[in-house]
Amino acid sequence: MVVGGAFEQVRAWQPRVPGIVEVFHARFIGHVYPMHAHNSWTLLIVDDGAVRYNLDRHEHGVLGSVVSLLPPHVPHNGQAATEHGFRKRVLYLDPAHLAEAMIGRAVDTPTFTDPLLHRRIRQLHAALPHLGEELEAASRLALIHDRLRDLLRGTDPPARRADPGLAHRLRELLDSRTIEGISLTEAATILHADPTHLIRAFSREFGMPPHQYLISRRIDLARPLLLGGMPARDVAATTGFHDQPHLIRHFKRILGTTPGQYARSADGHHTRMNLPHR
Repeated sequence: MVVGGAFEQVRAWQPRVPGIVEVFHARFIGHVYPMHAHNSWTLLIVDDGAVRYNLDRHEHGVLGSVVSLLPPHVPHNGQAATEHGFRKRVLYLDPAHLAEAMIGRAVDTPTFTDPLLHRRIRQLHAALPHLGEELEAASRLALIHDRLRDLLRGTDPPARRADPGLAHRLRELLDSRTIEGISLTEAATILHADPTHLIRAFSREFGMPPHQYLISRRIDLARPLLLGGMPARDVAATTGFHDQPHLIRHFKRILGTTPGQYARSADGHHTRMNLPHR
């Protein structure tokens, strides 16, 4: 949903990603939020301008690389801190994924200047608008939850141990489910592993996260079908992509060309092979 004029805009939707209640993107100039509260955690970044708000009778601000985490059930307000307004991106998170005991800590410290967390949030927002990227979004969300827990506890993250056996079992599972796909929750259940540990073990062993590996396997399946003359929309359906744009986006990202251009590159070769012998 997109509403508003040229200067004030809102876009909101509910992604098919467990743990995210709603995604909310907005550009506001004069709007002032009254005191209100949510049932979910509110994870906020500001892409342009600045926001100020009151939480538990204390004023806070968000701008630049600052991340704000507003706890559920605690009233807050909000408005632009500059004349030209602000542009923000918000994730409303299911409270089941962060312990209720952390609400008090978030009230005391609702803002974090943490480049790693900010980058992970931006990466998640980049994946969320695209259908077919649910595994990537769920993986990035799991890492965000993990980082938020560390920050709220105020402790250094524990040492991450290598687990090559788990990484290889996950690769085998992805290879067996390349076309139909698998959710992070299902993979973790099958392998009896914590989702975050699963992602980290795989990335450490193979140098890429599970969702990226799965996409690369689908691209490998798509290439010979394209060269064989199958239309791109059929190739997308056959190899596990959500639709043709999903295939095109990743094909171009990995191979530097579109599926159509890739398929046409074989035309000359096919023509030469089909010339009659003299």
